[in-house]
Amino acid sequence: MFAFMRLVVMGFVILTVVYICLSLYARARERERLERRWVEEGMVGDRRAFVRAGLDAYGGSLRRRMILGVYVVPVVVIGTIIYIVNHSN
Repeated sequence: MFAFMRLVVMGFVILTVVYICLSLYARARERERLERRWVEEGMVGDRRAFVRAGLDAYGGSLRRRMILGVYVVPVVVIGTIIYIVNHSN
């Protein structure tokens, strides 16, 4: 039982680090895309406000929520493997 709890805690810590890194990377890519769009379309006005509004919209997007799959997919895969190994007689 102790080994299983250690696996759960370490898995959660590792998945949290992966989630944070992936989330920061995706946000940086979105910022670059918004800044590139600003330049390509030759927009006028406050560039920071445009990027901030774009990042606020990105915060509620489906793409942003899909990053939570970092937690769901490994748990489902490991659970499925454990089930198959234990009940494959």
